[in-house]
Amino acid sequence: MILYNVTSSIEPEIADEWLAFMRDTHIPEVMATGFFVRSQLCRLLDEEEGGVTYAAQYYCHSLEQLEEYQRVAAPGLRTDLEIRFPGQYVSFRTVLEVME
Repeated sequence: MILYNVTSSIEPEIADEWLAFMRDTHIPEVMATGFFVRSQLCRLLDEEEGGVTYAAQYYCHSLEQLEEYQRVAAPGLRTDLEIRFPGQYVSFRTVLEVME
């Protein structure tokens, strides 16, 4: 199992709007691509000063599935976020292998 983790630091002024968009629109759209079997959204409790940080996590069966998602679906989904929240968040992505 592969865990695709997207950690985003959000400006506090738009944190509620961003969270609602993630829950209601973005995560359902990512899941609708069919590449992932499960998702979860976590809030970091030990946040840096001046931001709200979330980690959206998506599970898929193989690295090949993730690579296909990144090639086919991710660019458009990222563009939607950038248009909706221009310059108001910063994200970084990590890929992990689930061992247990």
